[in-house]
Amino acid sequence: MEFSERICQDWFAMQIIIERRPLEQIEADALVVPVFEGKKEERFGAGDLADSGEVAGKSLELTLLHHVPGIAATRVLLAGAGKPEQFDSAELRKLAGVAVRHLKAKSVKKIAFILESGHANPEYAAAAVEGAILGDYEPDRHKTGNDKKQMEGLVLAIGGEAPDLEEAAARGRILGEAQNFTRELVTEPANRLTPSRMADAARQMASEFHLDCEILERSRMEELGMGALLGVAQGSAEPPALIVIRYKPETGSAESRVHLGLVGKGVTFDTGGISIKPADGMEKMKYDMAGGAAMLGAMRAIAQLKPAIRVTAFVPCVENMPGSRAQRPGDIVTAMSGKTIEVINTDAEGRLILADALTYARRQGCTHLVDAATLTGAIVVALGHLNVGLFANDDGMRDRVLQAAKAEGERMWAMPLEDDYKDYLKSAFADLGNVGGRWGGAVTAAMFLKEFAEDTPWVHLDIAGTAWLDSAKPGLAKGPLAEGPSGVAVRTLVRLATEWKD
Repeated sequence: MEFSERICQDWFAMQIIIERRPLEQIEADALVVPVFEGKKEERFGAGDLADSGEVAGKSLELTLLHHVPGIAATRVLLAGAGKPEQFDSAELRKLAGVAVRHLKAKSVKKIAFILESGHANPEYAAAAVEGAILGDYEPDRHKTGNDKKQMEGLVLAIGGEAPDLEEAAARGRILGEAQNFTRELVTEPANRLTPSRMADAARQMASEFHLDCEILERSRMEELGMGALLGVAQGSAEPPALIVIRYKPETGSAESRVHLGLVGKGVTFDTGGISIKPADGMEKMKYDMAGGAAMLGAMRAIAQLKPAIRVTAFVPCVENMPGSRAQRPGDIVTAMSGKTIEVINTDAEGRLILADALTYARRQGCTHLVDAATLTGAIVVALGHLNVGLFANDDGMRDRVLQAAKAEGERMWAMPLEDDYKDYLKSAFADLGNVGGRWGGAVTAAMFLKEFAEDTPWVHLDIAGTAWLDSAKPGLAKGPLAEGPSGVAVRTLVRLATEWKD
């Protein structure tokens, strides 16, 4: 079975149940109890542990108790939630993921997560489900052993009075599965996920969730004059593809003039081209399509959550290879917009394919744009692996995305984009160069893209430091070398679309 067929199968079959019985009666392999700093947990025989300092409630501190008297669950996991005043849905999502990963390692199949003391509400219920699904993910699809461990069931154990949480739990499942869908795409090696196969996976996903899907092939791109995108693709034997997936609100919903365009970089493997990368770490360059994968994951969730605005994803997919036909440093290409670009460094290829995708999105009627790309190493130098670099040409659009990111617990940091930075991109031979020298690399890359967003309200997310984790982070899978895909930006983009107010 091809990957494009397997990627859309229901791998995320965790059963989710909401229980309102007394906690002592809830049957599970493990009952997860958030414990806070400064609040002594007396239940489950934990009082003595608190007195001795063994259970202090520090963030992500885990203490597993077996066969607690009077408790139907086989185990109780006291999960440190940190200071109560700093606890929010983002911390709960992280805590749920950590608990799942800890218990999975002990072959636990069904857990119950307690929501009480003001946390039994839709926001926290959705976060707990998302965290559990994210924590259950493993990037081990191609391992052949039979020792794989997977969580089978999650119970949300509700303490006290609480509203109906079924809809919130369903939303949490949709978002968690969409993010894992993105992570699975990013994990797939480049020999199994070429531009054509990524297009196949997008087509299959769109069919499953009743979205319109169009794939632009090389001939159509030539007709449209996408010289920047085709220049990158010409060095590979694999043909390029521009994935276009469209969501339209249901007939009868309020008409909105907003048409949100989501543009994601889809370089399925990046050697750097003629400006070839060092060998060390190049195997990780399969992740260079993480921005495009995030857009596909977001569309998967958007199709199910049905926002009131139109949303279209544009994912230009190429390989950047040093073949005999590859573009060279010094080449000049003409973008779809008509601007000419001097290719100074062929390893600055992502901005070239995004340039044509942004122009195409504008011509398709998009009124607002967000792009996501593993674009620069410079953003990693600036922000490390903790924050996404956010650039915008419009303050209102910037604030919308930052607000959505904050609500979803995805850290993003607004970076400068003053017009003076364009001077770094001057070329004696073309309208602009594709790189701006050593200084301010993330800013000049964003400034390059701004030229093609033009006056459309636009946000650029540089996810180079956050899309692939070099060490395990709480709630996300630890791969074979303590690394793996994060699926960053999916939740932010979905919230941006679903909570859009004209």
